[in-house]
Amino acid sequence: MKASTTRRSAVMALAAAATSTGQRTAFAYPSETGPRARNAAVPQVAENEILMLVYPRFTALDLIGPQHVFALLGPGYKTRLVWKNKDVLLSDTGIPIQPTMTFDECPRTPGMIFVPGGTDGTVAAMEDPEVRGFISDVGSKAKYVTSVCTGSLILGAAGLLKGYKATSHWLALRHLEKFGATPVSERVVQDRNRITGAGVTAGIDFALTLASQLQNEDYAKSIQLMMEYDPKPPFGAGNPKVAPASSVQMLEAMTAPFNAEVEAAAKRLKLQ
Repeated sequence: MKASTTRRSAVMALAAAATSTGQRTAFAYPSETGPRARNAAVPQVAENEILMLVYPRFTALDLIGPQHVFALLGPGYKTRLVWKNKDVLLSDTGIPIQPTMTFDECPRTPGMIFVPGGTDGTVAAMEDPEVRGFISDVGSKAKYVTSVCTGSLILGAAGLLKGYKATSHWLALRHLEKFGATPVSERVVQDRNRITGAGVTAGIDFALTLASQLQNEDYAKSIQLMMEYDPKPPFGAGNPKVAPASSVQMLEAMTAPFNAEVEAAAKRLKLQ
């Protein structure tokens, strides 16, 4: 039996169990990441759509962890990888990504808008008027406005974090203040319908948190078990509070140019 078939069967069993106990089963597996049927009408309100922004030189792991969780949520919702066009783009580590929906094809009131992070690609997206306009428009109507890692900087640049608590990668957390947000150094931060995850691997924690709200905690736990998400890292160096000082200093030095770019971009955005 193919692995995909086994996984699909397991998820549908989860959905059936949820239905038998009266739990909500709003999502379907597999999530549809392929293009829409040609000439299909695009609904303006689509609570079953999860729009996941992709862009040149973003961090693929910010996207893949959450997308996998959302794909296991049960009957209904669909994930869409959205960008200006459907040309293949490269992540910051060279992974090719195929967008499945253009900005023009997206519903303006989706269930969720999600933004992954990166470094120089993220700064470019922050300063791109078309990206900011799309994120601002869709985010102002979406049920959930979300991000992982430095994707929160794009939300901030689009004006969606003013007056909200939010998080980001620890190396970029302080920049959120520039966009009117209150930086919070936590793995997952929720303030009303804004839900943000910290750096990279926090995407799975972020997505499981959302899964517990879209379904319920028991269902989210089942997804976690199916993924065998039981992290036991070989080193206690996953955040600056516990990492060796030498590692913290090295990464701060390595990312100084990126932080300088963010500072400059924030100043330019204020002048626009």
